[in-house]
Amino acid sequence: MIFVTGGAGFIGSNFVLDWIETVGEAVVNFDKLTYAGNLNNLAGLKQDARHRFVQGDICDTAQVAQLLADHKPRAIVHFAAESHVDRSISGPGAFVTTNVNGTFSLLEAARAYWSGLPEAERAEFRFLHVSTDEVYGTLGPDDAPFTETTAYAPNSPYSASKAASDHLVRAYHHTYGFPTLTTNCSNNYGPFHFPEKLIPLIITNARAGKPLPVYGDGQQIRDWLYVGDHCAAIRRVLADGKPGETYNIGGWNEMANLDVVHILCDILDDLDPKSANGGSGSYREQITFVKDRPGHDRRYAIDARKVQRELGWKPAETFESGIRKTVQWYLDHQEWVANVQSGDYLKWVEQNYDQRDMAGETT
Repeated sequence: MIFVTGGAGFIGSNFVLDWIETVGEAVVNFDKLTYAGNLNNLAGLKQDARHRFVQGDICDTAQVAQLLADHKPRAIVHFAAESHVDRSISGPGAFVTTNVNGTFSLLEAARAYWSGLPEAERAEFRFLHVSTDEVYGTLGPDDAPFTETTAYAPNSPYSASKAASDHLVRAYHHTYGFPTLTTNCSNNYGPFHFPEKLIPLIITNARAGKPLPVYGDGQQIRDWLYVGDHCAAIRRVLADGKPGETYNIGGWNEMANLDVVHILCDILDDLDPKSANGGSGSYREQITFVKDRPGHDRRYAIDARKVQRELGWKPAETFESGIRKTVQWYLDHQEWVANVQSGDYLKWVEQNYDQRDMAGETT
């Protein structure tokens, strides 16, 4: 059995589904079910005895300790985090609470559990911490991609809180010998992505006839990683990663945000044209440039050669294949989209983008 935190969120739920399908090992799925946690993501496991969901908070050390004692997992995979940069700018406190204090509380409970295991089980136990490339800061247009030894330089409350959690994980390995693994991934995309992030927001807004907001000039560059590839990489790191090591996981797909939006519009024009619903023209006509967010990092890029060299992982999806699968998934799962677009979510989106002048220039 493994213990997964944040397993009802975007990446976490994809991992749990992938794990049970490919590995078949039981999972205790521990999630607080904040706005981005969604049990509908896990509907396919409702009758599966290998999946046990428990609602709770990683800051509750006692609850976590009791669950570890009861279920005796051989590994912990830690996804639970606040993860949206815009939300961290408007409300940084929640990010410190969950990402820093929560990771500390989880480490404390996990270390106590690990210390009490029989010697053979203690040697096999792993704590895998899932982090982000944003801890490395921003790159210039000609800078080499981030490696595992790139100095940390976080620029948002979100990335600073994740950097702090990374440092705690590293310290627990070096101080206590606790068998940790850290992965720093690039931007994920795919099924079950909460529609506050760029790709699902563009898909859902396009079909609803709403503006497609692009920050600044849209030339911020990100490396895009299909979530299924990320799940496969985590499985490899958990299986054969060296305790104390960090592994960067990327998709080798650097692309400007505006180019991503253009690609999404073109795929929608093909798969779900406006003309099929009584409209006309291209979805590109809905693109609207809005005021950039404060401190917006210009470029991220991941050098993922270490995980390929040492563990034999590389992404299976190109951006072209992965993004088309993603658009099709959203078209096929309109009920899921409607369910997650609650009043609270819509209120936040309106507040975030209205203050950025949605009446800006269109293209």
